[in-house]
Amino acid sequence: MKPPAGCGTPRPARSRGAEPMANENGWLNQYINSLPERGWFKFLATRVVLPYWIWRDPKPKLMGGPRISPQPSENVQRMMNLIMPLRDSSPIGRAKAALAIAQNVDEIFAGLDNVGTVHFARFLLIDDYICMISVYDGDFSNYIRDFITTIGSVFDAVMSLVEGGDDMIPTERNVEKFIDWVQAHDLFQAPDFPTDLFGLQDGAKGVTPNIAPHELASLPRELILQLHANPNISLGGGYRAYPGVSAAQVRSKFGVGW
Repeated sequence: MKPPAGCGTPRPARSRGAEPMANENGWLNQYINSLPERGWFKFLATRVVLPYWIWRDPKPKLMGGPRISPQPSENVQRMMNLIMPLRDSSPIGRAKAALAIAQNVDEIFAGLDNVGTVHFARFLLIDDYICMISVYDGDFSNYIRDFITTIGSVFDAVMSLVEGGDDMIPTERNVEKFIDWVQAHDLFQAPDFPTDLFGLQDGAKGVTPNIAPHELASLPRELILQLHANPNISLGGGYRAYPGVSAAQVRSKFGVGW
């Protein structure tokens, strides 16, 4: 028998404005989550939505190189990713760049030794650029100043092959101008955490950093717009450490020697 109307287990009262919990695995959520992979959505986002937001909410280009830090541990093994556009990116121009390094490699290495704060440095040819990648200790400006004071005349051979490089030659007489040029061509180093990146964006725009929380639940629009302003970046501060056991100690244990 059915219980009389009004009898039986009472239904829980629904609070005003409450709605049944959405099914996270429902077809609607699955469809929404699949949108970024759909061709028409990619086209719309790239050709319409992104250009609108670049116009509506432009982000300032953030300066390259590491940022000043009061923490001593943050001032060791700092990175420089200097990306210099070649004036002539043809195979002949690239060969001239390779020759400029090869002809002066001993002087360059001696200069880096004399600077005394450099852990390693190397030159790369990538597409239309000659790149100098290095890791050093201490202040960025002092590093560049010491490097140019030591071997500026040798580095002029490289700068003569780079777009805008003639304005810095001789570099040893244009040290401050060269420091600014290097910082402008050093890759922006994104912080390890997105919220720190958004704080830098706010500061560059003259807004109190993180005064309003930034959305991180999905791909943030602020990150996309910043990568439009800084298309080439260094991702994070990188791994920095001193190994507990040296290569010499390992080889000694194995009886290999040098």
